[in-house]
Amino acid sequence: MPSIIRMVRLACLILLFLLLSGCSSETTAPPNVLFIAVDDLRPELGCYGDETVKSPNIDRLAQNGITFTRAYCQSAVCNPSRASLLTGLRPDNIRVWDLRTDFRDHQPDAVTLPQYFKHNGYHSVGIGKIYHNVIPDSLSWSEDKLHIAGYPFDPDAVYRAPENLAYLEQRKQEIIAAGREARHIDRLGEWYLKAVATEMVDMPDNVYYDGAQTDVAIEKLRELKGKGKPFFFGVGYYRPHLPFNAPKKYWDLYDRAAIPLAENDRLPEGAPLMAINNLRELRGYRDFKHITHPQDGPLSEAEARLLKHGYLASVSYIDAQVGRLLDALDQLGLAENTIVVLWGDHGWKLGEQGSWCKMTNYEIDTRVPLILSAPGMKQRNLRSERLVEFVDVYPTLCELAGLPVPPGLDGLSAVPLLENPARPWKKAAFSQFLREGIWIAPDGIEYMGYTIRTDRYRYVEWINWETKAFTAAELYDHENDPLEQRNIANLPENAALVQDLAAQMKAGADGALPAEE
Repeated sequence: MPSIIRMVRLACLILLFLLLSGCSSETTAPPNVLFIAVDDLRPELGCYGDETVKSPNIDRLAQNGITFTRAYCQSAVCNPSRASLLTGLRPDNIRVWDLRTDFRDHQPDAVTLPQYFKHNGYHSVGIGKIYHNVIPDSLSWSEDKLHIAGYPFDPDAVYRAPENLAYLEQRKQEIIAAGREARHIDRLGEWYLKAVATEMVDMPDNVYYDGAQTDVAIEKLRELKGKGKPFFFGVGYYRPHLPFNAPKKYWDLYDRAAIPLAENDRLPEGAPLMAINNLRELRGYRDFKHITHPQDGPLSEAEARLLKHGYLASVSYIDAQVGRLLDALDQLGLAENTIVVLWGDHGWKLGEQGSWCKMTNYEIDTRVPLILSAPGMKQRNLRSERLVEFVDVYPTLCELAGLPVPPGLDGLSAVPLLENPARPWKKAAFSQFLREGIWIAPDGIEYMGYTIRTDRYRYVEWINWETKAFTAAELYDHENDPLEQRNIANLPENAALVQDLAAQMKAGADGALPAEE
């Protein structure tokens, strides 16, 4: 009998050990990463305090994580911003300053963020716009980048082919007719040509590319769940980038007459000529070809209201797609062990400083949305007002996933801010923009603008890109001029301040790191 009791006890101990082991392995499983990139999304969202925009799903993500209220991109244009975030290196270190350069031309051995996760046992996959359109970087992914059936390319990649205009206009009308008659939805915005700047159709979400790719992404999440290994899944949305194409129901969320327009709708007083963009992006659409440089005056109120209405509708459209992804995580039982990070690649002007689009060093262009939710966060619905940068995303995700942060990155893990959002942190954030090519300054000279954003000030230096000669400076005091309406760099009483900020800029990011607690 004692032997039987001992055997029963031993069996119970073995069973208990197996149960505890099972619980332990489940709780220590590497977290998945859902990496959501949104093109041209500025921090005009409910979770950032905006009362006009309808963004309930992005706000829901913020309530479950942390919102970085003062996050900054490294360059206010798609390719360098994305390349910098995904390599964890600043634009000067990868020598990517324009829309054409592949970062591997200068850093062929760089290990990107999704590539690093792939090397550490993750299944890495992407859909939509993660890197810039024509630079998909196949080394980053465990499988070929996903595309919607019939679209073996990112849609923005070929919109510049003028010979396709007539065909695509005809094809669009065929798609609309087919959708209405057979209720079978194809992709309307096929190839996303630069035709007109806005479009509103009374059709379902997946008539446009972003809705259709969300269908594919949700199916992929189901597949990834069954792979038996953690995943890094990048989902890149094209809206609210121009053209502002969104289903009618998202336009209907807003009363155009009640939409508030930009308060600072004029060029900053005393700004140098290369500081503002030239509206080349907006002039690429046939209904806005008539507009000229911001120095020649603002758009009409009707035009401004149309564009802002279209932008807000596009944001709400993307918000709905984000909500579908979050719902899918919940329904698939993936939410509790998935890091979700959502970011917009740079800010965007909606009439501020008398201009539109991006491509400046101003606050409205360089400040970006960055929202993160992670398993095991002790607190939720956090807000941090500390200065963070896109180069910080790479090391942050590594630390959250329990991976060693690789050496040589330019960023700093922001994980300590998840534990104490108000702790001492970086003294400055750094951005830059090269005014060249079709974005060149009115005098035909290429200029590089470097900017440092401290807790109170924004300081900018412009240099002649060919001669490297200093050309102009800008200084804005956010305590007294939060909308950056007056350049005070040349005032005699600010000479010492300018000298100090210039020295901080020259010292670089290492000099802005936080002190150890």
